[in-house]
Amino acid sequence: MAKPKFKFEEAIRKLETIVDELEKGEFSLEASLKKFEEGLKLGRECREFLDSAEARIRVLVEDKDGNLVEKEVPDELKG
Repeated sequence: MAKPKFKFEEAIRKLETIVDELEKGEFSLEASLKKFEEGLKLGRECREFLDSAEARIRVLVEDKDGNLVEKEVPDELKG
């Protein structure tokens, strides 16, 4: 999994800005498409970050039997 270019909070703020800009409808079609593509990329990065965080939390609190335990985070889940 590729690391996000921004911190999660920065990416969310940027995504919100893009949505607001697109809702205003002040861009040309080409500029709107570029903004939309940028928003999709940020959305994917945020989703990857959240998926990784969710997996890490599960590893830290639940073993295969559902018991709450602290476990080492596998290398593939480390950011």
